[in-house]
Amino acid sequence: VQLVESGGGMVQPGGSLRLSCAASGFTFSSYDMSWVRQAPGKGPEKVSAISTGGTDILYADSVKGRFTISRDNAKNTLSLQMNSLTPEDTALYYCARDPPGTGWASDYWGQGTQVTVSS
Repeated sequence: VQLVESGGGMVQPGGSLRLSCAASGFTFSSYDMSWVRQAPGKGPEKVSAISTGGTDILYADSVKGRFTISRDNAKNTLSLQMNSLTPEDTALYYCARDPPGTGWASDYWGQGTQVTVSS
């Protein structure tokens, strides 16, 4: 299993970033997928999750209305469009695999991509 995130960086408050995750080593279309973030000194937070076919989507209240998760099963990629970013969104963002039937629990994570929101 390999999950490789990209797209992080530094952005000013109010800005946007698009994160991507390239998945390999497993049948991507058979797994729910998530984005999880961890800010310095805080525990991990599941930001968003998407079911195998994209029909079921979850967002944390903290990002609802600002972030959009999507997936392309043909390209084995997971994306997270992040708009209206605030300093509170600063964190290391991980792509995670959620086996079916686990209630959105993750069993594999990537190495993460850093998102820093600062003026």
